Amino acid sequence: MRVAVLDLGLGNLLSTKRGLERAGAEVAITAGGGEGGTPKDAEPDAVVLPGVGAFRDAANAVGRFNATMEQVRGGKPLLGVCLGMQLLFTKSYEGGEYPGLDLIKGEVVRLPDSVKVPQMGWNAIRFTKDSPILKGVREGEFFYFVHSYYCKPEKDVAVAYTEYGVEVPAIVESGNVLGTQFHPERSGRAGLTILKNFLEAARR
Repeated sequence: MRVAVLDLGLGNLLSTKRGLERAGAEVAITAGGGEGGTPKDAEPDAVVLPGVGAFRDAANAVGRFNATMEQVRGGKPLLGVCLGMQLLFTKSYEGGEYPGLDLIKGEVVRLPDSVKVPQMGWNAIRFTKDSPILKGVREGEFFYFVHSYYCKPEKDVAVAYTEYGVEVPAIVESGNVLGTQFHPERSGRAGLTILKNFLEAARR
């Protein structure tokens, strides 16, 4: 299973790469290149979009991967992690109003003032529907979150939530597109299970 991790120039790449390798993937980090942003590496079976930092910078950087995103729109499996999950949505209000990839309809808004922002630490998730991404994960399992904004989907695409002042979608799923607001690569055994489930689903 070949996985391309897209380098947006915002860090968190090596831990993502190591996590995917522990899950059984052959991983290549790519900064784009080739006509229309096609990765120079052998065409991957799946794509991972990580991200730590500002939405605007990440949205600008993901423009280098237009051809890859067209493959995703055509059915190639994609996992967005943390900021990478937020990029999947229509737009974000972080530091202004900026367009996302619009792979999932909805917006990204700031966590409420009633809680400490950013959320940083371990939070339990609860399931809202069955999904292969949750295979082997226990209800109430803890995952590692670091974020100041959260996603508000227009449709019922969340398969798990966490509570942090509001209901925060922890995992979203829409066809071939998955997103985790938490960092699976930093979430121990449970996070490794999520990555393995993504790879298993991508093989189908």
